[in-house]
Amino acid sequence: MKVMIRIRMSMHDAHYGGNLVDGAKMLQLFGDVATELLIRHDGDEGLFAGYEKVEFTAPVFAGDYIEAVGEIVKVGNSSRRMEFEARKVIVPRPDINDSACDVLEEPVVVCRAVGTCVVPKGKQRNK
Repeated sequence: MKVMIRIRMSMHDAHYGGNLVDGAKMLQLFGDVATELLIRHDGDEGLFAGYEKVEFTAPVFAGDYIEAVGEIVKVGNSSRRMEFEARKVIVPRPDINDSACDVLEEPVVVCRAVGTCVVPKGKQRNK
């Protein structure tokens, strides 16, 4: 099972010069994806235990639309190993005008990660 969310980065998300978005925002999106995966799999939000790998591969700017996708790739007694990917799918085009945007023909991968979440046995409600 895969889960995807799509969100537009706002000026509020910009943290650095040139309206660059902090990479931690991608991890926040992955946390939201993980929560939905756990709810669908176990009927509980669970807890994020940690990341074993995070790779930032392209910059993200205010105005970019980001798709964050994830899937559970391994299920233990209470642990759930997950893989995540964030992709830029729409970009603003201020060179054309203030409200112009382009849908990218090929999404740009901006971040990949692997992490583990835990749902305690007593909270699992497998369907």
